[in-house]
Amino acid sequence: MFSKGQLLFGVMFAIAFIIALFFMYRKDSKIHQKYYKGNRWVLLAFIAFIGMIVAIKFLLG
Repeated sequence: MFSKGQLLFGVMFAIAFIIALFFMYRKDSKIHQKYYKGNRWVLLAFIAFIGMIVAIKFLLG
């Protein structure tokens, strides 16, 4: 499997990566609000489309 050093590196890398993502998102949040208005509707439509595909699969298959 993994050695203790590899597991420690993986955990530390994941923590550092999540912290970096958090700070970068906070930095860019004003830009996102300005340029990406209405993106929630696109996400909702995509989830609904995938849901329809799954429903059709279970109804016909």
